[in-house]
Amino acid sequence: MKILIAASEAFPFCKTGGLGDVAGALAQVFSRSEDSEVALFLPRYRNVGGGAFSPKAAGGSFLIPVGGRLEPATMSRVQWGRVAVYFIESQKYFDRPGMYRSNTGDYADNDERFLFFSRAVLEGAKFIGFKPDVIHCHDWQTGLVPAYLRTLYRIDSFFAKTAAVFTIHNIAYQGMFPRETLVKAGFSWLDFTPEKLEFYGGMNYMKSALVFADLITTVSPTYASEIQYRPELGHGLEGVLKSRTADLFGILNGIDEEIWDPATDTFLERGYELKNFARGKAACKKALQGELGLEENKDLILAGVVSRLDYQKGLDVLLKAAPHFLEKMQFVVLGAGDPGLSDALEALAAANPRRVAFRSGLNESLAHRIYGGADIFIMPSRFEPCGLPQMISMRYGCLPLVTRTGGLKDTVFYNGEPKDSNGFAIDHADEGQLRSVLGHIISLYGWHENWNLMVRNAMRGDYSWARSAGAYLKLFNIAVQRRQLR
Repeated sequence: MKILIAASEAFPFCKTGGLGDVAGALAQVFSRSEDSEVALFLPRYRNVGGGAFSPKAAGGSFLIPVGGRLEPATMSRVQWGRVAVYFIESQKYFDRPGMYRSNTGDYADNDERFLFFSRAVLEGAKFIGFKPDVIHCHDWQTGLVPAYLRTLYRIDSFFAKTAAVFTIHNIAYQGMFPRETLVKAGFSWLDFTPEKLEFYGGMNYMKSALVFADLITTVSPTYASEIQYRPELGHGLEGVLKSRTADLFGILNGIDEEIWDPATDTFLERGYELKNFARGKAACKKALQGELGLEENKDLILAGVVSRLDYQKGLDVLLKAAPHFLEKMQFVVLGAGDPGLSDALEALAAANPRRVAFRSGLNESLAHRIYGGADIFIMPSRFEPCGLPQMISMRYGCLPLVTRTGGLKDTVFYNGEPKDSNGFAIDHADEGQLRSVLGHIISLYGWHENWNLMVRNAMRGDYSWARSAGAYLKLFNIAVQRRQLR
């Protein structure tokens, strides 16, 4: 099967968040299937290239219609294991300091940038002669690919048997633009209807994909249900999703178990695995406390957070609850984002330097040390499509404390019985609930047998991509078979 993955980011080439991790991981996992040939299409942003990856020109150029003009596109290529990675190049659209936004906000021409990319994916595939059986599209930035396939390219023999599968990573970000974008994208006004491309008088790139894709996936079974039946999580698209409920599937993300392996992690003070985790984690905890200027005390519970600082993540709730537990707990937070949350965390750390540490920004090595050294990992998210940190923390024997939403509900199990639990959970991002479970954690921490039982449950979990990739490939085959019958 020829699989074309279209995404606006993929690690290790370009990344702002979980989408990049997932797109990159899936490309590699799909390529390990003997009958799969995988091509990954990405924009060539300013910072792509160099280091181990130096894309080489694919030769020639082609033109992409944008409104009433033609914009030139070129391509470059790098071989990444068994994955051929193709970069769509346009100095006008992609040679910028940020991928999606500047310091003052989203780029005003993001509609043009990603309609250009979506159409260039199709023209680029033709340019190199890669005739895909399925195009796997990710989030709103590639939402027009399925729409193009079924409208402007519906009589193009090159794509006659090509199926489109669209994955929702976070439905809160939909790519909504004014009606004039329809003209820029080259669609017919006949398709500007509520059943197709129109969305409250404008254009919504994600809705376009939900209407025209052969199959739709999202990143956890619970999130697949939530975005259909909870309007506050469907963000206006719950009706469209309900109309396609038979074609919507929730598939949990996975983590790269080679990168996230406490036994071989060179960032840790001491590696450890399931059979000897106690000594290893103790060494990592002491080293982390020392590194961050916290009191080196094995009896204090060390709670870790590695997160984007955002209202979604519920860290405002943690800020309210944490001061009540500084006698028995320490907190370390690594993240960047909302200035108000950042300032509040800075102030809490400054007032309690032996109990609270805050580090602003992205620091991959420190993130590893937090997973390795912390006793619990706090994720009180208001919603979470899947979440990867809770899986990473469990692999490192760091018990997650989560809200029962999205992928957190699907991966973290807590019913009050240690033998059946691999973490802790609250029903909502609520200060009272968080304080209650933190009190329970303090009580349980002294019962080493029960605590270690939960740690073993967490570390035994299967968080690899293998199972998820199998589910995707099965859906790809279904989509291809359906398309061939039409």
